[in-house]
Amino acid sequence: MLSKEQFELFLDKLSDLLASEAKAKKFSSASIFENRVREVAQNLLKDSVIDIDFSPHQQAFPDIAIGNFGIEVKFTTNDTWRSVANSVLETNRIQEVKEVYLIFGKMGGEPDVRWQRYEDCVMHVRTSHVPRFEVEIGTEQSLFSKMSVGYDNFRMLPMHEKMQYIRQYARGRLKDGERLWWLEDSDGEEHSLPIQARLYTKLSKTEKSQLRAEAVLLCPNVLGSGRAKNKYDDAVLYLLTYHGVLCHQARDLFSAGSVANPDNDDNGGLYIERAMKLLEHEIAAAAQRMDGALFFEYWGIDVAPEQRIREWLKRADEIAKGWVPSKTLFKDTCL
Repeated sequence: MLSKEQFELFLDKLSDLLASEAKAKKFSSASIFENRVREVAQNLLKDSVIDIDFSPHQQAFPDIAIGNFGIEVKFTTNDTWRSVANSVLETNRIQEVKEVYLIFGKMGGEPDVRWQRYEDCVMHVRTSHVPRFEVEIGTEQSLFSKMSVGYDNFRMLPMHEKMQYIRQYARGRLKDGERLWWLEDSDGEEHSLPIQARLYTKLSKTEKSQLRAEAVLLCPNVLGSGRAKNKYDDAVLYLLTYHGVLCHQARDLFSAGSVANPDNDDNGGLYIERAMKLLEHEIAAAAQRMDGALFFEYWGIDVAPEQRIREWLKRADEIAKGWVPSKTLFKDTCL
């Protein structure tokens, strides 16, 4: 059995031999390169009892198992040391492998082959349908260092606990006006963005009311002054990123005559106040059913369903101009 020091010396020899072949332009595809990694590795290990599997399972991680060590193979024809890697789930990990190394063949620019310990070159996670790591040979700081968790500890966590780290990392990268489009980090919570994009104006009256209630509940800043800059941004982003609904005129959701005075009765009053009064039932229902992760994302804290209206009113009172929401809304609700 190879020691860690012996295995890293083996990787030095392996990458040097492959680098000379890369410079000779011998690799034109990932499959050719990976097969050659196996051939050269087996030749270097010919005096040992270790055999390389030349019939690998395509989904196995890492690609090559050598005792307790593993080699994940990456290849590109571009001039970069960066590549998308495996899923953070690692459901197909070879259990015998305790430590993984990356060997990377780069054919763009000056062709070369290098290796690095896998956990040291994981530098980002792509939050697609299945979150995937990105790797980069020579990265300045590993993802696990950024998340303050060791790779071995992270990989053993259940997925909902992994997502807590990933979501916190992703939130730290957001710019002003950006929101996460995925929010699950509690065991059992799941949400899928609809595959079809929809226009708010094309929704049914019932769905419009439901979505307006959810948006104003999470984003009470829509109650702010008419001159408040960007007060609708969070509400619009919520509809788009969580429901796939595009709203052209955000103001019309909350203070237009069509939502505040549908009967056209000319009774006066603030349109935003009247619109909220008409939405009371839908807002109360939304407070009971919506995931806690959403409130943590938009409010910074998770609040128990029975306390959400009380908390919303407190926030709304601080934001609303020209009226006090707690004095007119939810008067028939036990808070």
